[in-house]
Amino acid sequence: MKKVLLTTTAVVFTAGFVSAGDMSMSGSVKLTYGSFGTGSLAGAAVDDFTSEADLDIAATSAGGNITMTGTLELDESGEAAGPVTISSGALVFTYDANDLGALAVAPDGTFAGAGDDGETNNYGDYSVAFSAGGIGVTYTKDQETSDNAMSVSYAAGALTLTLDTIDETNGPTDVAGGLQYGSGDNKTTVGATYVTGPYTIAISGDDQATQNWDASVAMANGDTTITVAADETNMMSVGIGYTNGAMTVSARQEFNNAAGDDSETEVSLTYTDGALTFSAASDSGQTGHFGDEAEMLLSAAYTDGDVTVAAKGTDQDEMEVSVTFAF
Repeated sequence: MKKVLLTTTAVVFTAGFVSAGDMSMSGSVKLTYGSFGTGSLAGAAVDDFTSEADLDIAATSAGGNITMTGTLELDESGEAAGPVTISSGALVFTYDANDLGALAVAPDGTFAGAGDDGETNNYGDYSVAFSAGGIGVTYTKDQETSDNAMSVSYAAGALTLTLDTIDETNGPTDVAGGLQYGSGDNKTTVGATYVTGPYTIAISGDDQATQNWDASVAMANGDTTITVAADETNMMSVGIGYTNGAMTVSARQEFNNAAGDDSETEVSLTYTDGALTFSAASDSGQTGHFGDEAEMLLSAAYTDGDVTVAAKGTDQDEMEVSVTFAF
């Protein structure tokens, strides 16, 4: 009798999932040794082991003209609801509390604790997006402060026009962890991009009291792309990107940087050979930073089936080795 009841329950449970829509699960388990900082904050003084476990349960309902998706996120620190989307035709509504990146402000540095690393943190709560006939509109808002951002684009053949407005007057007010924030941007920016043959020409400018503008011309020739750019400070830069099979190389040099810092030099290389990936990156503008934002970062990874073994280090004498199983 007990076996019969269990079988009956399983049938009802499965039928419930079928009627609700599609469901999928994904996750990972990670063991790490080392100490890595982030942004302007150094890591722990002593290398140590840490472990992480993540499980995402995603569900989608698409039985009619309205599609809804949602995710339950579980990890070692607890559970949380992931992004929820509702879409119909050309409209998409997304809710993801304090995680939509159209609104992002860095902490003001007064907390001087975990997370106060000088890197921007998202705080947008919901967005409404429309896309049809070459027109795209996305509106993002923070529910607590009414800070908002809107992006409008129109594409017709080789020409793309954009209009972006952002109001981060208040900054985040409901972010956990004791971090303190000031205000961010408050501006409107218009831009245009035109593609003709191998050339891509882009210009943009905003309406701030001290106006910012950017202009660039990129030329693609086979595996190589060269970009020349300038801005309102009379700073100019030349960049080159090259991709050939397993290798990708990029470099960028600034000239006449008016920010008071040395003109930045950026170089990066990535090489992939089957299961092995190696990368190196250097950015002189990241002096004094830690972790993935350090001035120099070297990393390597090897994947064997579902398991990835990775190692990375920086010019700040940081190192980290990890083994990750993804499913």
